[in-house]
Amino acid sequence: MIEAIGEGPAVVLIGVASGICLGLAARLGRFCTLGAIEDVVYARDGKRARMWLAALGTAIALTFLLMSAGRLDPASVFYLTTAWSPAASILGGLTFGYGMALAGNCGFGALARLGGGDLRSLVIVLVMAIATYVTIAGPLAPLRVMLFPEVQTDRIQGIAHGLGGATGISPTAIGLTVAFICLAVAAYGAGRWTVFGWGALAGVAVAGAWAGTAWVAETGFEAIAPQSHSFARPLGETLLWLMSSTGREAGFGVGSVTGVLIGALMGSLIKGHFRWEACDDPRELRRQMAGAALMGVGAVVALGCSIGQGLSAFSVLAISAPVTVVSIILGASVGLRQLVEGFAFIR
Repeated sequence: MIEAIGEGPAVVLIGVASGICLGLAARLGRFCTLGAIEDVVYARDGKRARMWLAALGTAIALTFLLMSAGRLDPASVFYLTTAWSPAASILGGLTFGYGMALAGNCGFGALARLGGGDLRSLVIVLVMAIATYVTIAGPLAPLRVMLFPEVQTDRIQGIAHGLGGATGISPTAIGLTVAFICLAVAAYGAGRWTVFGWGALAGVAVAGAWAGTAWVAETGFEAIAPQSHSFARPLGETLLWLMSSTGREAGFGVGSVTGVLIGALMGSLIKGHFRWEACDDPRELRRQMAGAALMGVGAVVALGCSIGQGLSAFSVLAISAPVTVVSIILGASVGLRQLVEGFAFIR
């Protein structure tokens, strides 16, 4: 395939294919991070949280099997080679989670809703994309670099690899054990087929992205790093590519965003849920825009969003992932509670 279409287009197609799986899981299986948090906090329903655990367990198991087979080099994974900053994970995660609650969706969730015709989500996607690049390379970049510098390290920043080095246990064994625990918890309760079906599809999408991009990196000649899904920086990359595609190549992120939109559109049409929706309340729009901006900033600081850290970084058991995920959940819980009890200063 690489010889026929080139390495760049191959990576884009991998992003599209795996992104379609995520879009289908979102629209057909209702796979959603914020929705899972809302269900647990307010409905005492853990079904979607268990679906998230099924996705996580599947992604961890498949990713560690890839590493064990030599198909994915841990030293080439961004999340494992960037020195962990606890402050960045906590502050970035809290900011992202709080913004997610205000916006009513994360970047991935907004794409999934946009694929179903929700134009309010288009505003969230655009504002988050702009805020992300304002933080990466715009006016906020110098402050971010000063406070939260990204430092590359030769020491693998992974839980399994750290424990393996300290105990002599194989990182693969540790990873598969964590995966088994996630899957076992996911299996406890009603609706197992739904939980495992759509959760596993999301997990396969994450691991499939690692496998596909690592294969291109290994067999091709271009300097392409293995990647998996995240929906902060790729939103900005997609916006930039749409405005300057004649002078800029599309990458995995553009393919990923496109794939989610396609999968979400397919899912909404299959379910008969596609319909155009718009915001008729200026207060709601202001709140969503504020949340989207906070998500963009928070995701860059934390080096990932609810999918980037919550699934992709977690699938390699990066040290940053659990702390960031807990911070996102706490931030979202605070935001949801304030929304339910009244949020005067946004009105």
